[in-house]
Amino acid sequence: MDVHHHVAPVKEKHFKHYLFEFLMLFLAISAGFLVENLREHYIENRREKDFIKSYVEDLKQDTAKITANIQLRNSKILIIDSLIKLLNTDDPNKDGRSAYYFGRRTTRSTLFQANDRTIKQLKNAGGLRLIRNQRASNAIMTYDQANDYIVYLQSREFDELSLMYPLLARLYDGNVLETMINGMEINRPLSNPALRSTDRNLLLDLTYYLHQYKTTSVVIIARLRSLMQSATGTIQFLQKEYGLK
Repeated sequence: MDVHHHVAPVKEKHFKHYLFEFLMLFLAISAGFLVENLREHYIENRREKDFIKSYVEDLKQDTAKITANIQLRNSKILIIDSLIKLLNTDDPNKDGRSAYYFGRRTTRSTLFQANDRTIKQLKNAGGLRLIRNQRASNAIMTYDQANDYIVYLQSREFDELSLMYPLLARLYDGNVLETMINGMEINRPLSNPALRSTDRNLLLDLTYYLHQYKTTSVVIIARLRSLMQSATGTIQFLQKEYGLK
């Protein structure tokens, strides 16, 4: 005897049901994208603020370096002025101790080097695209360009010093100079040593290069003072803009 099973008819899903499922899936995907975007936005904000905080610390160090370098350059300018005056006296050998001392101090480095730790990281990370605040980005670029010009002036200063070396070698006895160095200190010679030459043309040539070397340093000091204003202004602006202490 055959047994017939009753099969219930399958109800077709209504269009609204499919629409609802689609909306739920769409919302789930959209929510996922939104959460991911918010997470990336938070990470980028955090990285930007960390970079700015690090950059502000670099600028603070720069202000201390600028102050020290200006003082060093002003001291060297006085030494160069004294050397020029002494070399153009009737008898430079009358005060050979000072002539040797001023000449040796003139060649001592006065290089200013800004702290480029953070700016290098920014450039290696793809430029300043991480700094989305346009005013902050502009301030950073302005400071960096001002520092680049000082780097250029210092390279010119080094070239001027290099031109003086042959003249200085004709003027000073290296054996005397050896007795004047004590570690990082430069001391006056114990005796009153004579210059190797008091040829008037040699002294005038050296005076010319000393003048050029000095005036370049004067220009660098002016640029350093401008850089100091830029650094302090940028520090204040970034601290306020990013809520830094």
